Amino acid sequence: MRRVYHVQAPWDGEGGVWVAESDDVPGLVAEAESPNALASKLRVLIPELLELNGALEAGAEPVEFVVRYAHEESGVAALAP
Repeated sequence: MRRVYHVQAPWDGEGGVWVAESDDVPGLVAEAESPNALASKLRVLIPELLELNGALEAGAEPVEFVVRYAHEESGVAALAP
């Protein structure tokens, strides 16, 4: 069974970006102006970081991750693959 990696991405109003961090993926910190742009970055960064941390073998099956976007001003929260 494939492991699912969870990522939190709160909105940074001062910076005007979504900031991704994860306890499941050591070293992960990424930001982007839109959820789609952030997801594109995460598709590359998460497997790279997992491989560098020895948690994923090169060429292993695709990584599955779930991002929880949160915008505190509006109270909006959404999940995205």
